[in-house]
Amino acid sequence: MEHIIGQIGVLIETHQSYALLVAGIVAFGESLAIVGLFIPATALMMVIGGLMGSGLVEPLPILAGSIIGAILGDAVSYMLGRRVGRGLVYKWPLAQYRPSVARARLFFRRYGFASVFFGRFLGPVRSTIPLVAGMMAMKHRQFQLANVTSAFAWAGLMLSPGWLAGHAASSLGSFGSVEWLAVMGTLTVAFLVVTSVILHKVAKPAPRRRRAALPQRSES
Repeated sequence: MEHIIGQIGVLIETHQSYALLVAGIVAFGESLAIVGLFIPATALMMVIGGLMGSGLVEPLPILAGSIIGAILGDAVSYMLGRRVGRGLVYKWPLAQYRPSVARARLFFRRYGFASVFFGRFLGPVRSTIPLVAGMMAMKHRQFQLANVTSAFAWAGLMLSPGWLAGHAASSLGSFGSVEWLAVMGTLTVAFLVVTSVILHKVAKPAPRRRRAALPQRSES
């Protein structure tokens, strides 16, 4: 996996005309239902951000491609859920990931619009929330508002750690491959830990209120 991530970074660095397309494909795949579970988007976006920060690639095409890809990926997942409906969860391949879908449905029921916006940042549900929003018949305009606005925020957040590391590296001197991988690995782990903690907090079931015991009628 590290080799693939490195090759993508080299591709963007040596063929900058493909920067928008590659960033768009990464963001699009990361946002697709189920497919996003197998794409190391966090690591890839940090590496791409590092290339931006070190001045090796132009930032505007990367940002544009990331935003467009993220919007299209969520839109496709939403339309799939909208057209097929709730029965999709019992079909292959989604049937194999029913716990993830159930977690996303709980998250969506509790937070609605906010779940679509913030779900993009939360690894365990990011690729299923748009699908669930479609299955639950969320209004199209409301979904697209959350989709588009969160895509802008997501692209900036995902690219900024790598950009900061790349900028620092270019300012302090070139990093060796070992030091660079250590920085990227640390940032990736930190990001995943933070998103997991946030998801655990917001998706935790609310405590049930106990109903007051009804007074028993005395028999005469």
